[in-house]
Amino acid sequence: MSTTKVEDVIDRFIRYTKFDTQSDENTGTSPSTAKQHELAKELEKELIGIGCSDVYYDREHCYVYATIPSNIPQKRKVIGFISHMDTSDAVSGKDVKARIVENYDGKDIVLNKKENVILSPKDFPELSNHVGEDLIVTDGTTLLGADDKAGISEIMTMAETLLKNPQIPHGEIKIGFTPDEEIGEGTKHFDIKRFGADYAYTVDGGKLGELEYENFNAAEAELIIHGRSVHPGDAKNKMVNATLLAYEFQSMLPVFENPMYTEGREGFYHLTLMKGTCDKAVVYYIIRDHDMNKFNAKKDRFKAIVDYMNEKYGKGTIELTLEDSYYNMIEKIKPHMHLIENARKAMEDAGVTPITNPIRGGTDGAALSYKGLPCPNLCTGGYNYHGKYEYASIPEMHKVVDILLNIASIYGEYEGK
Repeated sequence: MSTTKVEDVIDRFIRYTKFDTQSDENTGTSPSTAKQHELAKELEKELIGIGCSDVYYDREHCYVYATIPSNIPQKRKVIGFISHMDTSDAVSGKDVKARIVENYDGKDIVLNKKENVILSPKDFPELSNHVGEDLIVTDGTTLLGADDKAGISEIMTMAETLLKNPQIPHGEIKIGFTPDEEIGEGTKHFDIKRFGADYAYTVDGGKLGELEYENFNAAEAELIIHGRSVHPGDAKNKMVNATLLAYEFQSMLPVFENPMYTEGREGFYHLTLMKGTCDKAVVYYIIRDHDMNKFNAKKDRFKAIVDYMNEKYGKGTIELTLEDSYYNMIEKIKPHMHLIENARKAMEDAGVTPITNPIRGGTDGAALSYKGLPCPNLCTGGYNYHGKYEYASIPEMHKVVDILLNIASIYGEYEGK
């Protein structure tokens, strides 16, 4: 089948990396950073330019929606594809200087000679799987932004391919780009009704072949610990050091239920921030587990330790705020396993071996699944997210575009529920 040429997915991706779209959990606004709007405007313009219909840019909350009209007479279920525009605040996303390493030879890649930043297979063994491939890397001073601008570029390339090649049959397809996924707010103002899909996929994974429909149950905890500051020369039986109480709290959590010691479906408590003085300390944790019973047990342990320390040091010594963030999407995907079966077929038709591992994190799709839009997660071909060692595989990104096109075609024929 001959096809009309479209912009290459890699050219698109490198163009998108030039937009600084870091989110920020501390602003309290939505979107959390105004600069995310710049990429949203670009995507709106581009979606209109390639011929999408119903293009809508939510100028208040920074969401972008679009439709690829059906080109078949039969009415089919509407499938959607979603990626997020923001990048992590862990490492700067400003002035990203992406470069291509051609025909990777399996040796160390010097990202930044001056700063001695080296992407090495000794530290990142998965690099060895990419020998002979062209890779996109950073200059060692910023992240790359494949999470999730790779997903955006793959969806956009799929969209342009379908719109410029009407001989490829497909049903109606929806596109959605979200802000603030990295801070857990990606679906806060997502308009499922406007989006208009029956089912969707987030394109926000990593390694080629990843097909994810099981993720952590997640909660966030804040501890405010009240101490009593007294001059250390006269502190006996008077001082209560809030920072030391924070250490004591940590010491009562299971040592090996920590991200450093867990994998697969094993959950954890993760201390993300501790700040304080003798008088007052504030501590933040995230709590994760795939199993709901174990997840609830972890939260109960947290509460029990707080109760114990308040009994020990006095009522109100520790204030706990504990809130659930998202839940394991598998319960919402199970009734719609065609999403997994069809994605597997799409991968196999593209010559890709599906990999179904539980996500040790969460996606917009997890939240959307609980809001009524079943939404598993697909790979992008990106690696080492959230850091200056991030890279993407060019042949894998091209394969992801093939997978998305295959899914579109499969749902153009799919007659199931």
